[in-house]
Amino acid sequence: MVGPGQRDLTTGPIGRTLIAFALPTLGSNILQSLNGSINAIWVGRFLGEDALAATSNANIIMFLMFGAVFGFGMAATIIVGQSWGRGDAGAARRAFGSAIGLVIAASIVVAAAGVIFVDDILRLLVTPAAALDDARAYLRVIFLGLPASMILVLVFMGLRGTGDSLTPLWFMVLSVALDAGLNPVLILGLGPFPRMEIAGSAAATLVASVVTVSTLALYIHWRGLPLRLRGRELRYLIPTRALTGTIVAKGLPIGAQMLVISGAGLAMVGLVNREGIATTAAYGVVQQIWTYVQMPAMAVGAAVSAMAAQNIGAGRWDRVGRITRDGLLINLGLTGGVVALALVFDRAILGIFLPDASAALPIAEHISLTSTWGFVLFGGTMVLFGTVRANGAVWGPLAILFLSLFAVRLGVVFAMRPAIGADALWWSFPIGSIATVTLAAAYYLQGGWRRGALLAPEGEACDQRAHADVEPAGALKPAG
Repeated sequence: MVGPGQRDLTTGPIGRTLIAFALPTLGSNILQSLNGSINAIWVGRFLGEDALAATSNANIIMFLMFGAVFGFGMAATIIVGQSWGRGDAGAARRAFGSAIGLVIAASIVVAAAGVIFVDDILRLLVTPAAALDDARAYLRVIFLGLPASMILVLVFMGLRGTGDSLTPLWFMVLSVALDAGLNPVLILGLGPFPRMEIAGSAAATLVASVVTVSTLALYIHWRGLPLRLRGRELRYLIPTRALTGTIVAKGLPIGAQMLVISGAGLAMVGLVNREGIATTAAYGVVQQIWTYVQMPAMAVGAAVSAMAAQNIGAGRWDRVGRITRDGLLINLGLTGGVVALALVFDRAILGIFLPDASAALPIAEHISLTSTWGFVLFGGTMVLFGTVRANGAVWGPLAILFLSLFAVRLGVVFAMRPAIGADALWWSFPIGSIATVTLAAAYYLQGGWRRGALLAPEGEACDQRAHADVEPAGALKPAG
């Protein structure tokens, strides 16, 4: 039975279903990024550059925290998707409950440690002295809101695993409206509220997360969505050893991928900073554009992963290859279209951030023209990784990312920089993307990931899993 907002991802036309599933996820991603931009505007306009620098330092920490949740959430989503695909709602709820229990426990520990050791964390980041007090006040409140924020992300991912991408979109709208609306109220102390300054921005995020996750939990129970836990099912929140082992074993490598990406990004920032303030400013502006350019690719990749997981669980290996193929074509259309718009209107878009007389503007144009097209290849990688991760293959993508981002991308910079200067930095992005998608395609076509298997949910007979773990001979066709 298909519930409110859900889609049966194991039947019907693949391409149309993928697009319909991916678009709400894309909308959620855009809203989340816009929320961050709006909050930065409030902080910058009302409190100044020091406060803005403080939030930037805190956001680095939060990115690392959410990287771990993303890993556990993706692992749980894979199990939920496979279980839902084979019609086992109980197994889906067991996996979801275990993930929620793990994240609640881990986030409470991290939040407590963060509040206690906030000064040590900021010293490790070498936070500028002028921003230290603001960063401390902001980060303490953010850590208090960490459990609610992490659970919200996890519930969104779990719902998508059951084929529901609309519910996360509507509740993302609620979260963004609350967060962006409360920021000026709590920062300035409007109406009956006290003036909290930088802590008010963090408090707005905390309130938005708590209200949204509480309302979402009530909605899930009211509508009877597949992941609701009632009565004796609440014991699923106490993770079993088997499910905990699977979620951790699969989730840590996925979370490590976030660390690899952020580590490579920090290394690139260090190299760019050596080129002078104009180049650094230009690179920062182009990164703002790249944030939105990569969103279609990430949404399509997430849709492919959810759809492939359900079909693997249902034993529909004949559809998995077509899901990958259609995902690659949809990425080419969506990401390719956004890249084309970004390149055609690059001067106008960059002009939003930089005045016409800025020395950084021509540099930013050059960076964009040299590198932005590589995000089409990045999208292909997201699709291929989405498929292989749907059957629990996580170490291959981690190794490919590490090799491509560090050995290839940084290798290109150091090898080509003596000959072409700063252009080596910008060419390293598309060359790294070529390496990543080539290795991802080779890994996908090699096929070892198809023999992987997630842990069978407790009490499930072996014959119920056979179709999810063993590919029928010749049924899976490589994506062209």
